[in-house]
Amino acid sequence: MRRRDRVFAVVDRELRTLLRSRTVVAVAAVFAAVVVGLGGVARGSPGGYVSLTYDLLLPVEVLVPTLAFAYVYRSVRGDDERGELAVIRTYDVSRADYVLGVFVGRTAALLVVVLASLGAAGAVASLGTGPTSSFFATHSAGDTLVVYARFVLFAAVYAVVVAALALAVSAATRTKREALAAAVGVLLAVAVGIDLLLVTLVSADVVGGGAIAGLNGLSPASGFRGLVLELAIRPALAEPPAAATASPVVSALGLLTWVVAALGLATAAVWPDVS
Repeated sequence: MRRRDRVFAVVDRELRTLLRSRTVVAVAAVFAAVVVGLGGVARGSPGGYVSLTYDLLLPVEVLVPTLAFAYVYRSVRGDDERGELAVIRTYDVSRADYVLGVFVGRTAALLVVVLASLGAAGAVASLGTGPTSSFFATHSAGDTLVVYARFVLFAAVYAVVVAALALAVSAATRTKREALAAAVGVLLAVAVGIDLLLVTLVSADVVGGGAIAGLNGLSPASGFRGLVLELAIRPALAEPPAAATASPVVSALGLLTWVVAALGLATAAVWPDVS
């Protein structure tokens, strides 16, 4: 069997596992209800897509990691508890094949939920939209669907990053209790912990305030936020802030580094290399 076939076999298995889980379906329904509900609240806002993006930025920043961990953190640990991981190891499946298959399968399902929910929220918010305020957009093309489309794209990237971290947690822990504790810890660190650490360092004059834009890319949440503010919202504002809130290059590289490091850890930790 070719490597591609082995990976896709794992992907298919993960998708089937998720579809059979009532918890996963319930979490997806709650996420969609909250996001679409916020889109409904923003319907008719004079700020248009810029205002909608602002309204959804913080909820998505918090809810996407929660959804990602719900989908991924029990993946490897669940296989191990049920004895399925030992069976998988008897087949011609390498650690990299298995981790990649789990990651692709779980992340694909996650992205369907995230993209569908945000797409529905955008559609609902666009109903009955009034004239765009000049405070938000510099010209007729300033507040367009492109603003929201970029936000949705960055939200999808953010979901991929957190899914990789959740997979690393699942592979590196050895019991259900360890997995749950580590998942909660990493989730809090991603959502607020690293950002609070950066603020503390700046407040204590350990790091200069001028460096905060670059440091923001070190956190998955702030990296996502920085990309949205600088590449989605800022170009559409009538009066953009004088100083950049983040460096898009640093944010993009930071998010990529988190994915690579997390998948590398998951591959190394999932089982001993006995080949």
